Amino acid sequence: MKSPFPPLLAVVFALLAPTPSPAADNDDASQPNILFAIADDASFPHMGAYGTSWIKTPGFDRVAAEGLLFNRAYTPNAKCAPSRSCILTGRNSWQLEEAANHICAFPTKFLSFMEVLKDKGDYFTGHVQKGWGPGTAHDENGKPRQLTGAPYNKRKTKPLTSGISANDYAANFEDFLADCPDGKPWCFWYGSVEPHRGYEYGSGVAKGGKSIDDIPADEIPDFWPKSDTVRNDLLDYALEIEWFDSHLVRMLKTLEERGQLENTLVVVTADNGMPFPRVKGQEYERSNHLPLAIMWPKGIAAPGRQIDDYVSFIDFAPTFLEVAGLAWEDTGMAYSPGRSLTDIFRSEKSGQVIATRDHVLIGKERHDIGRPHDWGYPIRGIVKNGKLYLHNYETDRWPAGNPETGYLNTDGGATKTEILEMRRSGENTEYWQLNFGKRPAEELFDVAADRDCVNNLADDPKFADLKAQLRDELEEKLRQQEDPRMEGNGDYFDQIDYVNPAGKNFYERYLAGEKVKAGWVNETDFEKEPLD
Repeated sequence: MKSPFPPLLAVVFALLAPTPSPAADNDDASQPNILFAIADDASFPHMGAYGTSWIKTPGFDRVAAEGLLFNRAYTPNAKCAPSRSCILTGRNSWQLEEAANHICAFPTKFLSFMEVLKDKGDYFTGHVQKGWGPGTAHDENGKPRQLTGAPYNKRKTKPLTSGISANDYAANFEDFLADCPDGKPWCFWYGSVEPHRGYEYGSGVAKGGKSIDDIPADEIPDFWPKSDTVRNDLLDYALEIEWFDSHLVRMLKTLEERGQLENTLVVVTADNGMPFPRVKGQEYERSNHLPLAIMWPKGIAAPGRQIDDYVSFIDFAPTFLEVAGLAWEDTGMAYSPGRSLTDIFRSEKSGQVIATRDHVLIGKERHDIGRPHDWGYPIRGIVKNGKLYLHNYETDRWPAGNPETGYLNTDGGATKTEILEMRRSGENTEYWQLNFGKRPAEELFDVAADRDCVNNLADDPKFADLKAQLRDELEEKLRQQEDPRMEGNGDYFDQIDYVNPAGKNFYERYLAGEKVKAGWVNETDFEKEPLD
């Protein structure tokens, strides 16, 4: 398949590439170590530092207290592989060709910041458990690439529940540090698989010492029932976030004991929102808005600040390469519209630090399969000044996947099951419509007043001018970034191969009677007949 992205002239790359700025003042001019800790499916504000009382995260909270707590950090694409592709390349998903999609072949032309740190920055690199993926990544000769460094997965532990990994993340981090040559800077990717589903239902109460009364009704989104089932599901999710955080606590302690914490840039976040209906795999506030805390004792001024600037995940790669002393134009990486965060590191201001950091762009193409022809559900959006505008391009398609094939872009779980059963029994159809129903072409939300994004203002005449302004700004920026959808070539993304043979052409095979398995949903998720 021919790529729709025309090559840019070298001079354009030179002019547009992120420009290095002086490193933050500190007593040690050496390259910092980098610890990038990324949970798998955790939404903002589900960390203790944000005031969520039913989740205990002393590791995240320490990083926030001794560094910076970001209140407006967003992934461009709320699904595992596309989000991680954006992190690694500093490019939005519509700029990444095949890597715009979930479960794809990562293009050989795009380098990851960890590959560059290793090859050009003389960093020792590694990761534990989940790096980039799911998908395949090979070089021009067909050799597997280490997009997040060498794997460290030998150490095992006894997990708290059946849904938690047996990987001893913190012990494997110690093995990585032991292998690192003396005096060599390192970059480690701590990629847990928590709080990704499946969960052991009721484990938050039975094994985490929690109570369903811990969750206030106003902390349950308005698009779910405020039931005990949902509360238990949330507490099971909370328990897995705490497992992720417990290993972070151990990693910080290890660095402290080794005398390395002072010159280590620690970044803690998640790849996309929680694995619940209308969140993970969608492009709403709870889907893309993620927790973020960053500490670097020798590189961040006035620690303890809260930052209200809009920050995108495409800002990470420019930040890491800059603090490593690498100029973007010398790395071989493709142009990034991301901006290094070091201007925030150097400042002593809280709140809005950089006035021009007033928006982020978001969007998606194909996530999980389950629609005819393995097609996706394309969206583009902009979050600016507390407002969210979304353009849904194919409104005849099901946003969460076709009902008769199990709504495959929503992971199976107790909350999903309850909402589906409420519709089937006739008890309530509103929740089903909000979570799984078809959508209009345009959506506009006042996120400050409506964090759950249930009150669509797109057709309200009072907001017509604002909608037009946001739409125009979104489309102008997408044209600047050469989004194929702005050139009438959006079908390109639907033609990209789904590289897992077991699920390819899922819709056609399932409806033909083949017993195709989708291990991330429940058998009861499949409707007995189409709902059109």
